[in-house]
Amino acid sequence: MLNAIIVDDEEFARSSLYFLLQENCENIHVSGIAKSVSEARNLLAHNAIDLIFLDIAMPGENGFDLIPQIQSTKTHVIFTTAYDQYALKAIKANALDYLLKPIDIDELKEAVNKASKYIALSKTEHNRNEGLQNLAVNLSDRNEIRKISLPNGQGYSLVSIDDIVHIEADSNYSVFHLANKDKITVSKVLKEYEEILPAHQFMRVHKSSIVNLNYLREYNSKNGLELILKNGDKIAVSRRRASDFMEKVKSYTNFDSDK
Repeated sequence: MLNAIIVDDEEFARSSLYFLLQENCENIHVSGIAKSVSEARNLLAHNAIDLIFLDIAMPGENGFDLIPQIQSTKTHVIFTTAYDQYALKAIKANALDYLLKPIDIDELKEAVNKASKYIALSKTEHNRNEGLQNLAVNLSDRNEIRKISLPNGQGYSLVSIDDIVHIEADSNYSVFHLANKDKITVSKVLKEYEEILPAHQFMRVHKSSIVNLNYLREYNSKNGLELILKNGDKIAVSRRRASDFMEKVKSYTNFDSDK
């Protein structure tokens, strides 16, 4: 029996993973559930944990911020993430695993079996730490990300980043405007998606807006700098971001012409 904790800021993700483990992984005992890295540290300080199901993108500290404490223990990690499989192929050889949200039952079973074998074989500290470091390095190259998973209340919507026209902030929520005119509201702040989405294609032009430069139709300065997207939406560019926007448009045009 392996003692595990679940670390994820999304309530649906925590509860659904707990249910899947209870129903499908008899050798896993969930010793605790944390909504943040700080809560996870507290659980680790008071429990002997074999395995952590660790979300990567969380407000405040992300999953990687827990790595130093994990490295000083014999705890193993299965990352849960909204990054697509193509972006993660580079890390498959590491002595760790990942689960793409929404979590597939067969992939969960495979990941748990793999982790059980790692623990049974008592991998050396050097190999395990090296694996964690390699994972962090490989995931930091985010230009390969082509899909993200957006929690929608009842589950997740898998969205190609090329279908995102723009994202607007609505208090502590982010509203995704898609090419098919659908809207998906997510209970995460805009900054999290600013950090995740490829910087060459997406730009935060205002405290309340991120735009996909693929959908830029024109921009003008009649009433302050304003963008007009291909779907007709008009987006204001803040004064302090105007010069950065102009530079980004230049570099994006060069990048796009080289394809």
